[in-house]
Amino acid sequence: MYRLLALDLDDTLLDKNLRISEDNRRALALARDAGVVVTLATGRMYRATLPYARELEINAPLITYQGALVKHAVTREVVVHRPVPLACALDIVARVQARSYHINIYLDDHLYVERHTEESRLYQSISGVQARAVGPLVPFLKEAGQDPTKVLVIAGEEKLDELAAELKPLYGDNLHITKSKPYFLEFSHPQATKGHALAAVAAFYGFKPAEVIAVGDSYNDLEMIEWAGLGVAVANARPQIKARADYVTVSNEDGGVARVVEKFILGWA
Repeated sequence: MYRLLALDLDDTLLDKNLRISEDNRRALALARDAGVVVTLATGRMYRATLPYARELEINAPLITYQGALVKHAVTREVVVHRPVPLACALDIVARVQARSYHINIYLDDHLYVERHTEESRLYQSISGVQARAVGPLVPFLKEAGQDPTKVLVIAGEEKLDELAAELKPLYGDNLHITKSKPYFLEFSHPQATKGHALAAVAAFYGFKPAEVIAVGDSYNDLEMIEWAGLGVAVANARPQIKARADYVTVSNEDGGVARVVEKFILGWA
């Protein structure tokens, strides 16, 4: 019944050490052997997602940057690229810098920051990508003259909630604003969501929503969980995400992805 399986990485497929368990790896190999297309759907950069795709021998478009960039893991074909309009990015940076919060800018699958900070080191440790310090970001963006793929702000959860509440009415439908982690606030193109990106991947193969499973844990996974025929949340997901999912599996530390494959793809009891 299911032909496409889309998996969030952090706190869903990956354990607390940012690794794929042998249990999950074995189950995904069996899913592929059964003819199911397996892909990853993450807020991570394409270059930070590729090592996991190679580990799992994925031969499919990867959903990266929250859906702003859908790019094939093997052929490197770009299926979708929906960046943040430069004018919006400049406005975001100016407003956020007034609060002295850390900002990540993504251009051509490279990560840029104003200067190296505790936040940039934290992000580097999670993503495995080295940030490039370029000084003040507004002049840098103006000189680059490109629409960035994504803008990310790092701060405490309460601060980010306040910032999101202030900026969402300001930008309205011109930007998609979501949290991928409690301390990561993401600004993307309005159609750069995992839901829109998953629809693009399904269309790439000619699959219908009813043939798709999506598994995630956080706010940025909600659109794809609701779009898929079977939307699954891991047990460690936020309560609001579990409430909107069709099924709740066990946690990322307990092989939640493997249990989904066994139950809904392999038909094991």
